[in-house]
Amino acid sequence: MHDLVMTWFGWVRDWHYLGVFLLMAMESSILPVPSELVIPPAAYWASQGQMSLVGVVLAGTAGSYVGAMVMYAASRVLGRPLVLRYGKYILISPAKLEQAERFLARYETGGVFFARLLPVIRHLIGIPAGIVRMAPGPYSIMTIVGSAAWCAVLAVFGQKVLGDQPDLMQNPDALMHALKEKSHIVAAAVLVVAVLYFVVIRVTRKPAPATTP
Repeated sequence: MHDLVMTWFGWVRDWHYLGVFLLMAMESSILPVPSELVIPPAAYWASQGQMSLVGVVLAGTAGSYVGAMVMYAASRVLGRPLVLRYGKYILISPAKLEQAERFLARYETGGVFFARLLPVIRHLIGIPAGIVRMAPGPYSIMTIVGSAAWCAVLAVFGQKVLGDQPDLMQNPDALMHALKEKSHIVAAAVLVVAVLYFVVIRVTRKPAPATTP
């Protein structure tokens, strides 16, 4: 795993935005690439002048969207029976799929936004969205907004953590430990984003039509 993570670091360091894009596309599909090991290192290199922080967030958001749309389109074409039948070969268990389906059923369109901020659900939410044939427009918008928020949080977080401890770039295990130790920062940022989302939804929600007696 150490060698694989160092390879990913190399993609980001050498390929810059393309590396971020490819890895985040993989992270939003079925491939186990933790975004926590992609965006924070990219943000660190941005602070060293190799990239821009805005560029990192944009590349990460674009990659996340492409990966999420691949999952959405594949699930829309295949349907639930085939996903359940063959999901085990790509590490998608029936329990995980049902968890994502319950999440989408409970929160609907807003659930896609929140899913982009949550582990496990983040890369699975496109499957139930495709299965129920959710409209691609709302799915795309919520995916982009949620992915951008998550990438921005990780980018600022990465600059804060790795800016003080650049040696962590050579030790993925220590980097993950440092990220977990300061995960409350990520949790607080996600909470702020969630509150803002609820405020916007409430302010912009159309009033229910008046009923005639």
